Amino acid sequence: MEGLAPIDGWAVAAILAKAVGYCAALVAMGGPLFIVTFRNAPKDVLALAGKLATLTALIVLAVLALRFGIRAARISGMGLAGATDRMMLGFVWDSPLGNAALLRAAGAALIPAVLIKSPFGLVISVAGALLVAVSYTLIGHSMGEPRWLLATLLTVHLLAAAFWVGALAPLYRATQHAHGAKLLHRFGSIATGTVAVLIIVGLVFAALMVGSISGLVGTAYGWVLIIKVLAVAGLMGLAAKNKLQFVPALASGDETAIFRLRLTIRLEMVVVGAILLVTATLTSVTTPPVNL
Repeated sequence: MEGLAPIDGWAVAAILAKAVGYCAALVAMGGPLFIVTFRNAPKDVLALAGKLATLTALIVLAVLALRFGIRAARISGMGLAGATDRMMLGFVWDSPLGNAALLRAAGAALIPAVLIKSPFGLVISVAGALLVAVSYTLIGHSMGEPRWLLATLLTVHLLAAAFWVGALAPLYRATQHAHGAKLLHRFGSIATGTVAVLIIVGLVFAALMVGSISGLVGTAYGWVLIIKVLAVAGLMGLAAKNKLQFVPALASGDETAIFRLRLTIRLEMVVVGAILLVTATLTSVTTPPVNL
């Protein structure tokens, strides 16, 4: 199919590493954003958000190092020898991935400041989250034209997605609290706006990448994008069911609502994982129609 790069073992490794990196980055960015937004949440819920942000920030750093080796192996065609070859690693370092890695590593290093019990630590960690988001505009499909618009759209898209993804585990913990329904209801109200941003920004970005209907249905990029859109639609459906049915049931004292809420949050996590895997495939082995 047009726009599809050869898929070998190293391409699969690149996709998996990217998917893990995306997941870690979103949770790491989302932790500080969740804490800033829900400062009055139960202490253990906020503590969980901070600890997960710190852990995943470390994973971001580890994945960066792994991706350098994978990238060197892919461009060299030397396999494992290329992954450890100093010259090939130097080429990767001098590529846009090197600049993105520096910015992402700096951001990831700042995010653990969320554990500092002060507004200053929170500001530092939010700044780190912003740096991580911006780092993704230095590589990949957002390098096209109009450069400034694509970079802005991607940054906003990532921060909105991070707010949602980073909230899933803390919200799961919140279901254990007697007044957890209030937090879940407030999140649902805010997430409504976040979802709107995700959809609008995502559609504009996709339109700029695809360019036409033929580009959507006639290229590998277009079909992988369609799969991603369908997965996102499923995620929206789960979120809507939580907001409109399960959260009100929990607030009314329905004891079965806790189980159903936890189940749908777990399902959301699974769907998010699938979306990130599809996204990693999209950015690893397909070329946007506008660049063909």
